[in-house]
Amino acid sequence: MRGIAFSALALAAGSFAADCNGHAELCDRVYSNVTFAGAHNSPFVGIGPSDNQFTSPTDQLNQGVRFLQAQTHDKDGVIEMCHTSCILKDAGTLESYLGEIKTWVDGNPNEVVTLLITNPDAIDITKYGDTFKSTGLESYVFTPGAQLSLSEWPTLGNMISSGKRVVVFMDYNMDISKVPYILDEFIYYFETPFSPTEANFVQCNVDRPSGASADGRMFLANHNLNIEILPDVLIPAPLEASDTNSVASITAQTDICMQNYGRYPNVVLLDFVSQGDTIAVQDQLNGF
Repeated sequence: MRGIAFSALALAAGSFAADCNGHAELCDRVYSNVTFAGAHNSPFVGIGPSDNQFTSPTDQLNQGVRFLQAQTHDKDGVIEMCHTSCILKDAGTLESYLGEIKTWVDGNPNEVVTLLITNPDAIDITKYGDTFKSTGLESYVFTPGAQLSLSEWPTLGNMISSGKRVVVFMDYNMDISKVPYILDEFIYYFETPFSPTEANFVQCNVDRPSGASADGRMFLANHNLNIEILPDVLIPAPLEASDTNSVASITAQTDICMQNYGRYPNVVLLDFVSQGDTIAVQDQLNGF
């Protein structure tokens, strides 16, 4: 019934887009059956050891990336885009970050975008809701009426036609009773081990949530290579990014995922998305 109701709403809102995320074929595909290239730590741009991208979130979106992950921290009562600590890397406020995404979404009406936000400081979820509202991005967010199974997600065409085409997940410390559109990542996803190094890079094991079954969940493959410079001290590997983000490297992992679970990841999370074959692999995994 939920799927029928959402389809009716989408049809009432207008005709389906000719293309959805760049491909007409994706318009009839449910969200949970699409693979997205993801930008790991999308706001942390530069060439330093705390940077994971060379290009801005806007440039990542212009490239064709439709899944942006970001860390947030509390800085004197303000939600700030900081990498582990605001002393190490401070990329500005959440308000500025969401405002940049809102501007891009405004100008690209046939695109579905997903945000994965981390909240390690357990910041009050209503502060996030206030920021989505103040930036205007709240007008685009997708809010399911109930927890969705894999088959109950709307198609990209439905989401675009309804105007509710920004999907938001949070890893921990969300509360859908207060902000219903910031969804619990680990109800809907599992992840492979994060911060992988050469020693455990090519695998597709369930890491988080611990002990979870892959059945009934979308999943995110962490494919962002790290270098261990000291025990338990990891930094990104920008010089390896072209190889790490190549078709050969990514599909070496996603082929294992297919063997393990009978499907490709919903997200392949990458550092330095401007390097390598990011969008070519995204297209390949979606059958193009």
